[in-house]
Amino acid sequence: MAKKIKPNLSIAQIINMSMGFLGIQMAFGLQNGNASRILANFGADVHELSWFWLVAPITGLLVQPIIGHMGDNTWSPLGRRKPYFLIGAVLCAVGLVFLPNAASVTAMMGASVLLLAVIFLAMMDASINVAMEPFRALVGDMLPKHQGTLGFGVQTILIGIGAVIGSEMPNWLTKLGVSNVAPDGFVADNVIYAFYVGAAVLIISILYTIVTTKEYSPQEFADFSDEEPSTEKSKFSDIFKDFANIPPLMKKLGAVQFFSWFALFTMWVFTTSALATHHFGLSPQDTKSLEYNQAGDLTGHLFGLYNLFAIPFAFLLTPIAKRIGKKQTHALALFCGGLGLISMFFIKDTNMLWLSMIGLGFAWASILAMPYAMLIDAIPQRKMGVYMGIFNFFIVIPQIINGIFGGPIVKSLFGNMAMDYVVVGGVCMLIASAVTIFLIKGEGKETPQEIENEIKQVHF
Repeated sequence: MAKKIKPNLSIAQIINMSMGFLGIQMAFGLQNGNASRILANFGADVHELSWFWLVAPITGLLVQPIIGHMGDNTWSPLGRRKPYFLIGAVLCAVGLVFLPNAASVTAMMGASVLLLAVIFLAMMDASINVAMEPFRALVGDMLPKHQGTLGFGVQTILIGIGAVIGSEMPNWLTKLGVSNVAPDGFVADNVIYAFYVGAAVLIISILYTIVTTKEYSPQEFADFSDEEPSTEKSKFSDIFKDFANIPPLMKKLGAVQFFSWFALFTMWVFTTSALATHHFGLSPQDTKSLEYNQAGDLTGHLFGLYNLFAIPFAFLLTPIAKRIGKKQTHALALFCGGLGLISMFFIKDTNMLWLSMIGLGFAWASILAMPYAMLIDAIPQRKMGVYMGIFNFFIVIPQIINGIFGGPIVKSLFGNMAMDYVVVGGVCMLIASAVTIFLIKGEGKETPQEIENEIKQVHF
């Protein structure tokens, strides 16, 4: 039995410890909204885009469990998770600066611009994963379990704000007079300067969390834990043992995550090309014209909108979950997201595509919060980091599968008309909703006492 109970944290404290996620997600938003556009500017064909995007899930597959394991066993003057925030932020900022400038770097080095761009993209992805996983684990470290939904909800709000800024930044800069057209083989200034701003915000927000948040000491963790302390020395091989012993709930949630993230990857990779061909009437081979770059700006704008809509939905997740249950809330959100993706095919007026983003905003808010809120009750405290990293397998594996086969499917089945594949992504999200309802039975419903405790702790 635990000697002590973790103290409840105020909203202000939860915001402080999650603020770095704003910068991480700004970097992630810049990448999601512009990586395909940048790679296309450098000469990649539409059916090749998903292959280049493979670097993101592959680095996540390799990095997150290792960082989680290391974080579980790190005790430094800076803290348990914070050293990884800082290292990841610095390296990601370097990637943000160099990725859109790969053509200029290539001119000095004589290397392949696409190869160099992929290297910088991989560097960004690895660094984002180094910084992101500890933030998930930090919620489990610092909060009592009945505040888990609240903690991940606050993270979702900050994620939404960061992603809105990152997604919209190139479009905002265009409106301020910065050029969104570049010479053949280069990236437009509005994208380059947006990446510079993202690098600065990332460093500042991570430093804010490091300065304002004090992690618990090893002794405090021991006092809070219900588990017997392990006398065995931790080894990297323990990751494989932990994977073999993942909780049953994680396996069920993994099936939901598979279809959810298959859909998200489809959207991130193919939306620019989908809009260019389906709404702007361009050929799939046109990746350098003014209209193509306008489609790229529109993609960033739409991605900013679904992240913007996710913010109010994040506030609603906790009260909705208390009324109908976490499982039902997540299923409803995924259903709305699936309809949102499918509706993009039928809404031909680009000025009305914001309607599609409402459902995606609801789904994104829930995807970032509800699976983790359901999961933390089933994870041993001393293994919080490694299990959060292992849970990431169910996010990156569908992206890897989609990355390998998505491009050939778009080319062979849909004649490089990417909007058809975006609809497939919407269907996958509907499947995720059905899996949530029918596979996860009796999970994620809070007791009346837990609900009462969480209501009492929503204070500033």
